[in-house]
Amino acid sequence: MSRFAGLLMLLLLGLAQAYQDEEFQEQDGEDTVDISATILTVNNGSEVLLLEGDLLVPKTRNAMKCWYQSCLWNRGSNGHVTIPYVVSREFAELEKRKIETAMRSFHGSTCIRFVPRSNEFDYISVENKGGCYSALGRQGGKQAVSIKRDGCLYHGIIQHELNHALGFYHEQTRSDRDGYVRINWENIDPAMVHNFDKQDTNNLNSPYDYASVMHYGRTAFSTNGRDTITPIPDARVQIGQRQGMSNWDIRRINMLYGC
Repeated sequence: MSRFAGLLMLLLLGLAQAYQDEEFQEQDGEDTVDISATILTVNNGSEVLLLEGDLLVPKTRNAMKCWYQSCLWNRGSNGHVTIPYVVSREFAELEKRKIETAMRSFHGSTCIRFVPRSNEFDYISVENKGGCYSALGRQGGKQAVSIKRDGCLYHGIIQHELNHALGFYHEQTRSDRDGYVRINWENIDPAMVHNFDKQDTNNLNSPYDYASVMHYGRTAFSTNGRDTITPIPDARVQIGQRQGMSNWDIRRINMLYGC
């Protein structure tokens, strides 16, 4: 095979993979899925204690302080942040491919590289547990990311949980959120108000992002169907978008990991 023919073959394979990735992202009516509402519904009654709806309570350190190097995945000399992973055998082949498509969506625009685990000590284990949830940042050793087969297998939800594993909180809990959203405490279940506590976040000198895949929707944890989160000063701004990572989600990953 000539060099030109070989390059042409690689190009065609790349286009086929891109088409397949797009097909996975658009199937099942995902553009109509409210990420936050779906996550909270699926996680309702979960067997594990969760913060903010889908964050595992840490066993070894304060969850409010996960912005130090020890909480980040290591960046190699080639500039890539390699994160080994395994996917549970409970997932069907098509479901596994969908999970891996969401992982590959980080590769083209960030230095994050999810790679199948060989024998690495620190790794992500994608499992079919009782909801959609993750720990915050690198924990050390085997680290479960739960993507429940019945309810969590959406491109945006998988990206959302992987962003938690990279070290990102929900957007509406940023330390400066009061200048951008109003929390309507009267509409929140009193037992759930802790989920709206502001965190001591590293905002990376980046703007508040209403379009972030990490932003919950208007009625998260609502007890009466009314808004719990209202954008200000323009209440009409859309929050809780469904498609996937925003431009600022991507830029912040690159900023945090020095890509």
